Amino acid sequence: MITLNRKFKKENSETTNGVTLDAPKRISVRDKLLVKEVQEMNENLPTTCSVHFEDPNTLNEFILTVTPDEGYWLGGKFKFSVFVTEDYNMAPPKVKCLTRLWHPNINVDGDICLSLLRQTSIDEHGWAPTRRLKDVVWGLNSLFTDLLNFEDPLNIEAAEMYKQNKTQFQIKVQEYIAMSKGKR
Repeated sequence: MITLNRKFKKENSETTNGVTLDAPKRISVRDKLLVKEVQEMNENLPTTCSVHFEDPNTLNEFILTVTPDEGYWLGGKFKFSVFVTEDYNMAPPKVKCLTRLWHPNINVDGDICLSLLRQTSIDEHGWAPTRRLKDVVWGLNSLFTDLLNFEDPLNIEAAEMYKQNKTQFQIKVQEYIAMSKGKR
């Protein structure tokens, strides 16, 4: 894993007459936090998750892949883009589901209904500065198991289908999984 501190030193140094001078540059709070949190996240990943950084020097953008090992979405591979804004850790990361799926808490546009991704939440489980990236990963992973919520859905049609006909719901979930495998 690249060390962000080393990266900043390299970017902020100048060479004059063969002598390297460090130019003073402020490192954002976000970037300081991300060095530690990315390492912690990687050490505590659920077995059903993997993380990919397109650019190992850019710790504020990555792709999370969730591959459920049980439940309705077994056999699927779901990708999420995670973007950590400059106002992190006072605000949650921006997360979007990149894989189309049939889910009560994720709509077809990739928007996600997960309280810890909300700045404010009426259930007191919203974002707080004490939360970490690993909490986001575990929360997204749990959307496929114990945090599955049919009572407060984002995709109302999926939740209604589940309540009315679980077999039809399962068939539709598997159709979406098959479509996503055909594209990749």
